[in-house]
Amino acid sequence: MDSIWSAVVLSIVEGLTEFLPVSSTGHLIIANDLLHFTGEKANVFDVVIQLGAILAVVVLYWDRFIGLLAPRPGRRFAGLRGIWLLILTSLPASVMGLLFHKQIKAFLFTPATVAVALVVGAILMIAVEKLFRFRESCPTLDDMTPALAFGIGCFQCLALWPGFSRSASTIMGGMILGARRPVAAEYSFIAAVPIMVAATGFDLLHSWRLFTPDDFVVLAVGFVGSFVSALAAVKAFVAVVGRVTLVPFAWYRLIIAPLVWWFMVHG
Repeated sequence: MDSIWSAVVLSIVEGLTEFLPVSSTGHLIIANDLLHFTGEKANVFDVVIQLGAILAVVVLYWDRFIGLLAPRPGRRFAGLRGIWLLILTSLPASVMGLLFHKQIKAFLFTPATVAVALVVGAILMIAVEKLFRFRESCPTLDDMTPALAFGIGCFQCLALWPGFSRSASTIMGGMILGARRPVAAEYSFIAAVPIMVAATGFDLLHSWRLFTPDDFVVLAVGFVGSFVSALAAVKAFVAVVGRVTLVPFAWYRLIIAPLVWWFMVHG
């Protein structure tokens, strides 16, 4: 299959799934295998298209990110306080990722572990919706506290388990700790930017040498495709997250878990 076409398909898969609680890793495993796009270059391509998805969040929440540099009166998630909250959220997973990067790559990218992560995440999502959906000690993003931000960061460590989903871990963590679902989702998107930039930057720093100038067109297509599709996915999720629970996403994860296992074993 033509590499440009593969880049388009994979970028759409990445953009649509990166910020939804369904595991972009699981979907990319299936898509990469179906397109016969595997190997070291494919792994680095997956990292590049994540950057496109990150840019979509920056564009959608541009006002919030600008507020971190130029705070407005009446906003508490802004300025140095907002930056400090994001640091607290990013810190646990960043430290764990740096300490155990090799072990994660070596032992957690197996058919069983990824499929199990999808199932465990789904079960937890259903449980959180039943037990914590009405806790609302943090009704808006400006009510975010350092303790809550750090707690969400601790839950984000679950995303180091491939297949669990970073958005699922942070949204569930926020709900368990008292944030309304829409607030937990909004903070999940914003908090994704520093941790994902750090993670993708780390991977690219060690792998950029694999690419030649001829590959840059494919990378650019993937970047743009993931940006556009992530923009659409996040907008749609924000529009419905106040009315739709995490349960439908949990059932979807249970459906794709055996597919991910199959494609990883037989790919």
